[in-house]
Amino acid sequence: MAVPIPESHMRLLTEPIIAHLATIMPDGRPQVNPVWCDYDGTHVRVNAADDRQKSRNMVNRHFATVLLADGPYFWMEIRGRVIDVTKDGAMDHMHVMAQKYTGRDRYTPLREGETRV
Repeated sequence: MAVPIPESHMRLLTEPIIAHLATIMPDGRPQVNPVWCDYDGTHVRVNAADDRQKSRNMVNRHFATVLLADGPYFWMEIRGRVIDVTKDGAMDHMHVMAQKYTGRDRYTPLREGETRV
């Protein structure tokens, strides 16, 4: 059952706060990575290179948790099902995220030929 994000915590998604994405490894252990994220009004969205373990985990095991914290006492954990992992629009989304987190208009791939999902 979806629980609405409280207005009091919305800034955790709208401000450039680094999130922590937890996914499930093939052997069942958790994997946690710092990520950029945003919120489209319905879904929390993250973006990753398609050859990363976190991407494979989301494709193969469809569950993830996102933790956002601003200081030690103000935080929000969002647990849910991965709805979609797609390359369609991923680089455009990454440019939006670069603006939010760095103030730059475009994301510059860290590796030549990098593909995003």
